[in-house]
Amino acid sequence: MDFLTIIQILDSTIRLATPLLLACLAGLYSERAGIFDIGLEGKMLMAAFFSAAVAAVTGSVWLGLLAGIASSMVLSGLHGLASITFRGNQLISGVAINFLAAGMTVLIAQDWFKQGGRTPSLFDQGRFNPITLPFAETLEPVPFIGPIYAELISGHSILVYLALLAVPGTWWLLYRTRFGLRLRAVGENPAAVDTAGVSVVGLRYAAVAICGVLCGIAGAYLATALQAGFVKDMTAGRGFIALAALIFAKWRPWHALYACLLFGFLQAIALRYQNIDLGAFVVPVQAMDALPYVLTVVILAGFVGKAIPPRAGGEPYVKER
Repeated sequence: MDFLTIIQILDSTIRLATPLLLACLAGLYSERAGIFDIGLEGKMLMAAFFSAAVAAVTGSVWLGLLAGIASSMVLSGLHGLASITFRGNQLISGVAINFLAAGMTVLIAQDWFKQGGRTPSLFDQGRFNPITLPFAETLEPVPFIGPIYAELISGHSILVYLALLAVPGTWWLLYRTRFGLRLRAVGENPAAVDTAGVSVVGLRYAAVAICGVLCGIAGAYLATALQAGFVKDMTAGRGFIALAALIFAKWRPWHALYACLLFGFLQAIALRYQNIDLGAFVVPVQAMDALPYVLTVVILAGFVGKAIPPRAGGEPYVKER
């Protein structure tokens, strides 16, 4: 494997890890506040559809991004209403969101575009195009440093850079601000937060809203940057992998980045090397496609250790009178 091939695989790793990272951080905010959210998949899927649909109709990818975020936040609001206000079962609410998104996206897409549940392909201003960073073309011929800067660091869409910046941003917000302290406290001991005169309901709704924004960006990235339009079930389990990465990271932002990059790397390897000939037999493409998911389960089962979630996670808060 030559140096250029390694750079190309790492480049694909970053692209494939971006939606996972955004969804993982979304789940981190929600679960740190005590709201388990397995509806990340559904929010990403709904955002992917509406971002692609609006971008196709208006020709503006930015309007598509706003539509994706708005649709994801609507589902987040439903989840918050069910699990915070009405104190329903958070897991059932998340499952309902996943089923709702899977059905509605195909139904609306067929009604609007008559293309079998797809949206029209996106071009030009309807997509997030790669950004060439300063001096990338100048440095490209320079050995070693040039390909790393021009191919690996430069050439991504703005949402990739936004996702990477969201990691230190999340760390700073959670561990260096009063809001972050309260958010983490409400996931551990909401009664103590309530006693201090801080609204538990308000904090949890804020966390759910942030979760909706990040899931909206993740879904929009899938449909308007990584691909050029919406297709049925295009999230392909990424929301669940993001939850697995969150457990792998033990609800910490920097570790979430490493976990998502690991899965992105495994997926990049699987996409690049198809039908590998080992002499005695050929590894089928289906086995390579399943490899990232299998290895993720193996890693979670064997190498993570005991991951302890927030103590008040999944439990509705009832204010004492």
